[in-house]
Amino acid sequence: MSFSASQVSNSHALIPYGWDEGWEAAFAPYAVWDLLPGRVLRVDRGQCDLITPLGTVRADTEFVVPRDPLKVVCTGDWATVDRDGDPRYVRHLLPRRTAFARSTSSKRSEGQILAANVDHAIITVSLAVELDLGRIERFLALAWESGAQPLIVLSKADLVPDPVGLSYLVEDVRTVAPGVQVLPVSSTTGEGLDVLRSLVAGGTSVLLGVSGAGKSTLANTLLGEDVMDVKAARDVDGKGRHTTTTRNLLVLPAGGVLIDTPGLRGVGLWDAETGVGQVFSEIESLAGECRFHDCAHEAEPGCAVTAAVEDGSLAVRRLESYRKLLRENQRIVAKTDARLRSEILKDWKRKGAEGRAAMEAKRGGSGGRGRQSGR
Repeated sequence: MSFSASQVSNSHALIPYGWDEGWEAAFAPYAVWDLLPGRVLRVDRGQCDLITPLGTVRADTEFVVPRDPLKVVCTGDWATVDRDGDPRYVRHLLPRRTAFARSTSSKRSEGQILAANVDHAIITVSLAVELDLGRIERFLALAWESGAQPLIVLSKADLVPDPVGLSYLVEDVRTVAPGVQVLPVSSTTGEGLDVLRSLVAGGTSVLLGVSGAGKSTLANTLLGEDVMDVKAARDVDGKGRHTTTTRNLLVLPAGGVLIDTPGLRGVGLWDAETGVGQVFSEIESLAGECRFHDCAHEAEPGCAVTAAVEDGSLAVRRLESYRKLLRENQRIVAKTDARLRSEILKDWKRKGAEGRAAMEAKRGGSGGRGRQSGR
């Protein structure tokens, strides 16, 4: 007997994990094949755990191993799975609503999917160490590109006892996060936790950040129990060991779903031009006022961006970070796009030729004067 889409929609097993009418419609074509819908709770070495209307099952992913590493089975995916069998197999992935991806290495043109079907990307930043605004901008670019709504949580707020000092830190982060809520929290004192619980109560949230940022402690606090292993961060640099080794999807007692992730050592961009533009929206807005539509914001006349730097309304660090992330993203995209790679090469050659011509003209002018004076 097949398990119909209408029966699935009424299943109390899936609703807490985010099942809704949209997923019911996406699954409907597969319901007649005697398959079950399920949400991936974790993936480990070619197998995954899924929650289905019949409970939690373990299934092999070998039937959905694509060439594209961004399309592999990932925590947060909704999938179809065999009703029974030993082993069971994941048969299909339902179309993702959002996907959080990064570059695995700056030297390889390969992306990695970290979490799927996420509504809120919680970027966790520890206040136990000096703020790294550039890293925050990177996380934000990836979060915006994923389609999720970013939220910055400043953890360990109890380590900044001075309210004025804390407000300055919050304001510093807000300057690099337009359109993003910045929330200081403390799992020790409870500061900000009620607000955070209300924000994540609807939909799926993913915790992101480097090791030692306090993600596992925050996850345990939201879950109301010690589910995630926690180890102390070093006092010197605030870094901790990877206490979370897999990405785990868990239901929150106050509503909503949470995906905890291992600490990220590298935060490489992956085709995130739109996300970069959103992070630096004030620069994108200024660029629209430049005299030339292809202005590089360097030495061109009528550049509104450099004018803003000169009058102090735009920080130099902010512009440099914008340029850096755009260049990095362009390099990553060029590795997989032959046409773009060719265009970049032509542009480098053109600029190189212009630079050499300018140097030759300069040398020729000074050399000519030298020869004339020597006669």
